Amino acid sequence: METLRELMREWNDLANEFRDDLQRAQLMAQAQAPGLEYASEGNAEQIRTSGRALLVTLDERERYCRTMARKFEVALGKYAATEDAHSSAIRQTGGSL
Repeated sequence: METLRELMREWNDLANEFRDDLQRAQLMAQAQAPGLEYASEGNAEQIRTSGRALLVTLDERERYCRTMARKFEVALGKYAATEDAHSSAIRQTGGSL
């Protein structure tokens, strides 16, 4: 059961890292040209485009990690419920764990 808790924690930790990266990627998505010439603005637009794509990707990765963490949480709940049910059944027969 502890392994499931640890895996759930690891998935949430990874999701938190993606969320932190999202905040940093926001700067890329808002990049401004250093100068007024065409090349500067063109370069800045490419950086903004890349930043927006990075934001989408990081958001997808965070959601995936949160989904995986929830799956481990559900599994943990099912495992605990099953363990309780079997423990009760064993006690009813006079056994012990």
